[in-house]
Formats: sequence, C-alpha cells, structure tokens
Amino acid sequence: MDGHAFGMPRALNDTIALEYETFGSPDDPTVICQPGLGNQLLLFADGFCEAFVDRGFYVIRMDNRDAGLSSMTTEGADYTLADMADDVIAVLDAAGVDDAVVLGVSLGGMIAQSTAIAHPSRVRALVSIMSTTGEQGFGTPTADAMVALTREPAPTIAEQVAQDLEARRIWSNPDWFDEDQMRAYFASCYDRSWAPGGSGRQFDAVVRSGDRAEGLAALPMPALVVHGENDTLIAPSGGERTAELIPDAELLVLDGMSHDFVYQAWPPIIEAVTALTARTFG
Repeated sequence: MDGHAFGMPRALNDTIALEYETFGSPDDPTVICQPGLGNQLLLFADGFCEAFVDRGFYVIRMDNRDAGLSSMTTEGADYTLADMADDVIAVLDAAGVDDAVVLGVSLGGMIAQSTAIAHPSRVRALVSIMSTTGEQGFGTPTADAMVALTREPAPTIAEQVAQDLEARRIWSNPDWFDEDQMRAYFASCYDRSWAPGGSGRQFDAVVRSGDRAEGLAALPMPALVVHGENDTLIAPSGGERTAELIPDAELLVLDGMSHDFVYQAWPPIIEAVTALTARTFG
C-alpha cells in the first residue's frame, strides 16, 4: 500500500479536506471507492483492494466528508451529493488520475452516480452497488430498516457499536452475518474516528439532492449496477431502476446478498468490474 507512515494523503475541495489511501501502481487503471452512509474507507477492506491490484488496478479508497478522517462539517451544513461528487474529483486530482472507474456502495453509489453525471470525462466506468436513483417509489426500505437507519447517534462508542450491530442484523443476510467480525470492524472505525452526527448530515445531503433520473438517462460511459436480491435497506427496485435508466447498463443481482458488503459478495463484484473495465479499452 502506498502512503506515508504517519497519515495518508489528503486532497482539498475548497475548505473540505479528504483523506484517502492507495494500493498498487498509478500506472494501472484506477478504481476509486466511495463508502456508504456514515462509513469510512475501512469499508473497503485491504483484501478487497488487494484483489483489484492483483487484477491490474490502482485502487483509491477515500473517506467522504463527515466521516473518518475527512473534514467534519457543522450542524446546518447545506451540501449536496453534487458537492460530494466534487470531493471525488478533488481526490482524483490530488492522486494525479485523469479518469477512473468510480465505484460506490449505498450512499457511495449515489455519490458515484452524481460524479458520473457532473464529470463524465473523469469517469471511465460507473459501478453502483446496492444504491438507488433518488426517485420516490424505488429502493424503499422496510419500516424496521428505516427506523434503524435514522436513529440518533449513541452517546458512547460502546453503545454505538451495539446500535450498529442491531441495525446490521436487520439488513444483513443472517448466514453472512458474523457478529464478532462486525463488532471488530465497528470498533476499528470508531478507534480511527468518532464523529457522532456526521451520518445525519450525509443523510440530509441525500434528501436535499433530489433524484438523478434525467442525468442517469444521459450517461455516456459503461455502467455496472449490483444489488442484493434480499436487500431490506435499499430494496432491489432501486438497483433495477438505476440499470433501467442508464443506457446499456449491466445489472448484476447477487443471490443471498442483502445490504451486505462483506467478503462473500466480493468475488462476483470484482470479476464483473474487471470485465467492465476491460471493455473500456479499445
């Protein structure tokens, strides 16, 4: 992994500092990864990133604003997904990358879509994973999932880990859910950065951004849309609608997957992204 030992590279979008890490050689095609709501770049585990490096990619994983080691905004911040898309471009600029496969999970998928819409020349291909278009009636969560998603932050790290585990049980495949592994993941995230309230501001950005239907329908680049067949947080109709709107998009529905970004889902995603990128050469 590239980067210096005492802190990783940072990019600037105006006053917003963006933390990112890199794997592999910058001479290879780049995939840049956007995590979901409240998540940090640790969502994209080393093994996931290294699997892409093994297939000839340069990988960038980043913290979105209001998460991880990137800048925290304040209550009442009025940014949108378009601003978060500009954050992605700031990271690509800082890393010296002209264009990239832009891959996002959940909220990250919305950011990836917004990046492709606003900056098409910088997006070699779009990969939208367990996400949706922002349109009403698509990707609607179950009532239990919505309650868990919108709970107020817990007052302590220990209570927040317990709350996160409770939510994850609601929208994970129970056969894929490993409580000890998830507990360690959440603890590592909060050891790295504890910033209650950031995910709420990210959620507000989604709400104020509206839908992306018109922009998605005009996208010129290849696209892969991935969704779990059992997703209870963003229903499969969100992915189906995304693929319906984007011209010639490939839809990959994964058996057994709910709103899970765990190692069981990695192999088909990695292979599909590799094949998608190969088609962009020529």
